[in-house]
Amino acid sequence: MKQFDFFAGRQLSRRQLLSGTAALGSVLAAGALAGCGGNASAAAPRGIQFWHLLSGGDGIKMQALISKANEGNPGFKVHPTVLAWGPPYYTKLAMASAGGRPPQLAIMHASRVPGYAPGGLIDPWDLDLLSANGVTADNFAPRIWDKSQQNGKVFSIALDSHPFIMFYNTDVAGKAGVLAGNGQLQEVKSPQEFMAMAKEMQKVTQAHGLSFGYLGSGSQMWRLFYTLYKQHGADMELTPGQPMKVDRDAAIESLEFMASLFDDTIAAKSGDISTGIAEFARGGSGMLFSGVWELPTMKKAGLPVDAATIPTLYGTAAAYADSHSFVLPRQLNLDEEKRRDVYKFVSDILKGSLSWAEAGHIPAYQPVVQSQAYKDLKPQAHYANAADVIAYDPQSWFSGSGSDWQTYFAENVQNVLLGRDKAADGWAAFEKRTNTLLSRPNPV
Repeated sequence: MKQFDFFAGRQLSRRQLLSGTAALGSVLAAGALAGCGGNASAAAPRGIQFWHLLSGGDGIKMQALISKANEGNPGFKVHPTVLAWGPPYYTKLAMASAGGRPPQLAIMHASRVPGYAPGGLIDPWDLDLLSANGVTADNFAPRIWDKSQQNGKVFSIALDSHPFIMFYNTDVAGKAGVLAGNGQLQEVKSPQEFMAMAKEMQKVTQAHGLSFGYLGSGSQMWRLFYTLYKQHGADMELTPGQPMKVDRDAAIESLEFMASLFDDTIAAKSGDISTGIAEFARGGSGMLFSGVWELPTMKKAGLPVDAATIPTLYGTAAAYADSHSFVLPRQLNLDEEKRRDVYKFVSDILKGSLSWAEAGHIPAYQPVVQSQAYKDLKPQAHYANAADVIAYDPQSWFSGSGSDWQTYFAENVQNVLLGRDKAADGWAAFEKRTNTLLSRPNPV
């Protein structure tokens, strides 16, 4: 069989055609390989998989930070995966790490790290490599840096602290006569003084002095309880194989005070988080106990809002808080280049976290907090001191943000807040449940 050679104007045999085609293929392949080994390789960024649990306004802010870091680092590209907040996220992260298919970087709450570090699911950070990227221990508030460590190694790098605070309506507070000379809420130093202030605000709103929704939310109940408990100067220890170490009197007094707030004058007798936030946002109360992450909602509502740490009612300044923290999931086959890229990416996010502060969070990277630009943010600058008094959850494999332990707290305490059970009985039931957990090994 003959083939016509259009270029030479003559016929070729089948063998000549195949030989020529093979030679041409070799030339093309060589050229392609040269391209891949040269400019094409240099132009292809290394892909970094990054898992986090930030949604809503936080998710939008984080995506903007990721995009900015990607633009400034052509050698890599971070690909985020957003998963549902709470137990599903932590379960998937543990399974991915155990199965050898984890992302190169992930966000965890600092309070959840103790459940993962001992099991080898995350790697410690190399402090020398962090320093080479301009991040050192003295860039963080002492309590935040201490929380990043397990057994002398740093297993998490905090992006922020997000404490439980008090928002207040300055118009309502002004009419109630409870503003100090600097235009901020006057200082109160006892439960009785706080309740008196709330009642003055209620006279203005004709609804409630304080908004605090809690129904069905163990995390919401725990945040206020643990703030008040730590204000007693009390500690809580969760040691595996041992009964819970706790100041029962402080725990019961904290619960009794919480229950006393829900009298339908100071605060609504019952209501969930959304109800409480909506009431404050429409001016139905003078104060709101909630997390800093609600600040964008309040500003969007057009409220004359300011904020501060929750007043010190029992002698010791304290505010429940957690931190969104970067962790390094253990890699089955570590890519050193990608690991170095991760350090650069994290350092860029920390240094650019002023925009994260706009979402209400307190940046963990102190050069940002100490900048004039941050000091100009209001009301963020008014509660920045919370970073010095934050109280993380007592350390255990089962404690922390979004944990089942907080759900168990709700199961035993909600009826106390509703006035159906005594505080001592609710606490005893929760303590018993906690001791059962302490008798079990860490499943991770």
